[in-house]
Amino acid sequence: MSPFRDRPRRLRLSKAVRDLVAETSIEASSLMLPIFVKEGIKDREPAQGLEGHYYYPPASKSLLNVISGALDLGVKSFLLFGVTSRKDSRGSTAFDQKGPVQAALRFIRRELGWEPLIFTDVCVCGYTDHGHCGIVRETRRGLVVDNDSTLEVYAKIAVSHAEAGTDFVAPSGMMDGQVSAIREALDKAGYADVGIMAYSAKYASSFYGPFRIVAGSAPRFGDRRSYQMDPRNSREAVKEALKDVSEGADIVMVKPALAYLDVISLLKEKLSGIPLAAYNVSGEYMLVKLGAKAGLIDGEVAMMEVLTAMKRAGADIIITYHALEAAEMLRRGYSPF
Repeated sequence: MSPFRDRPRRLRLSKAVRDLVAETSIEASSLMLPIFVKEGIKDREPAQGLEGHYYYPPASKSLLNVISGALDLGVKSFLLFGVTSRKDSRGSTAFDQKGPVQAALRFIRRELGWEPLIFTDVCVCGYTDHGHCGIVRETRRGLVVDNDSTLEVYAKIAVSHAEAGTDFVAPSGMMDGQVSAIREALDKAGYADVGIMAYSAKYASSFYGPFRIVAGSAPRFGDRRSYQMDPRNSREAVKEALKDVSEGADIVMVKPALAYLDVISLLKEKLSGIPLAAYNVSGEYMLVKLGAKAGLIDGEVAMMEVLTAMKRAGADIIITYHALEAAEMLRRGYSPF
């Protein structure tokens, strides 16, 4: 018998063969584009710290243009974040019907109908004067984020987004019981058709830095390690995700994605049949951008390698600031592999 009967390289000899037998592929329809809508501006403005991204006025032609352009490329889903200077201790602007997300939703629905699939972030970190993801109170341990009073605020935000026209709400604060509180509030208000994408395994990560600059959401004191997950844990992620599903989550998420590919893979195995999202966060995005700018890496190849890794690990949905670039490459039929 020939010692060379088994030659794996035969399946790598040409691009046509590699494409034919590729186990993983990226489609534009599986990408979700984050968008920042900001009060008090007249036209789009560069988002400081997040190269290639912008703030958009909530009711503007530039907002419609970015969504319409994405739809043309096959990107069908969007995650809206609000940016405001109207901040207080409870994050009241987050559930104000005149808030940036609510205004953007009404405008999008009026101008584009229900074709764009809109997800809206539910949290208060960008709306509070202290920068934390919930209501802060004084205890014997000092200032802490109070879990249960925060749930009441999240429920108000979710219902206000549903009233304005969101398809899915996405609670990101990592409060215990947030999915249950939101599901109950939505159902009671008559919005049983509005889905929930839960930030189920959101880690206390260093990779959120650029986002916090853009959203103005950095905590003014302490950190978020008492409510976001410990990066050393993975089994805990399964517990959190299963709990969210039991409370009514339709989609679960791992955030960040690149440093937590093992967690994505683990949840894919343990939560069969539940759609799984991975958030390719701002710091991961900027690592690629800055590496390419410095001439250290090929930015397009690195981008597709990163997104493919997330898909290969088990992500059904990838929330990424690379969405438009990746979709444009896919439309051109370009593959770096």
